[in-house]
Order: sequence, then structure tokens, then C-alpha cells
Amino acid sequence: MKQIVGVADMKVSKSQTESLITYALGSCIGLVIYDPVVKVGGILHYMLPESSIDKEKAAARPYMFADSGIPRLFKSAYKLGAAKQRMKVYVAGGAEILDQKGFFNIGKRNYMALKKMFFKNKMMIDKQNVGGNTNRTVRIEIATGDVYIKTSGSKEVKV
Repeated sequence: MKQIVGVADMKVSKSQTESLITYALGSCIGLVIYDPVVKVGGILHYMLPESSIDKEKAAARPYMFADSGIPRLFKSAYKLGAAKQRMKVYVAGGAEILDQKGFFNIGKRNYMALKKMFFKNKMMIDKQNVGGNTNRTVRIEIATGDVYIKTSGSKEVKV
């Protein structure tokens, strides 16, 4: 069964029959985590790096922001038995779609916010497909932990 993770949303699962998918990652980041021992996986689709720009919106939609969404993703996985030291991490998105000249650099800022949090928490990224100027779709199969990426105009590939 396919669970869709919308924009500014997050889902975590340990159901062996599920796959999680998020579409149209432009400047947004799709953060995929997976613990292969307990077979717990999750995806966060966040839009902006810092919740401090709009505290009210951050309270209502914490998954919209890197700094409020990322900790919630990991904590939700831990509640299902995942462990930080076993976690596999895949990152997709962070492109400059509407901002080709790089004026706002939202994609780059989103990616840097994640990198900063990971460095502070001693987490490593296993694989990534970030930057450029194409939209991406990312999917994880909970039973296997296999992650698939699809960029605009190409076929889905396993990473």
C-alpha cells in the first residue's frame, strides 16, 4: 500500500506492506530515514529551513520547516523501535526551480539547514540526490529499505 507524504508533511511506518512516497521535490527536501534491523522507515517533506520566520505557522505545521520537522521525524521512528546508530539516511531535493539565478537559494538553504543539524547531532547522510534544477520524487519500500528516485523526464531508479 502506498502512503503519500504531502508537502510540509511527514510519515513513519513499520508496515511491511507499505511504501512511502513524496512527489515534486523542488527546493523542498525529502529526508528519508530507515532502520534495517526493525524495518522502520519515514519521509519528511519540508519546505523551509527555519521555523523562526513564522512561529505561528511553525506551531500549526511543524513539518514545513527543517528545524522543527527533522527532530519529529527521528523521534517518531524511535517510538517504533528505530535506533539512531542504525539509521540509514537518504536526502533528495534542494533544487533551484523557480529561482534559476539563485536569488533566494531556498534549495541550498534547506540543504544547509539539514547538514548543520546532522553535524551537530553526529548523523551521516548515506546517499543523496540534491541541487540542480529538476524536480524529484522519492519513495521507500518499508519491507526492504530500498529507496527509489525519479527526476523530471526520467525513469524511477533504485539508489
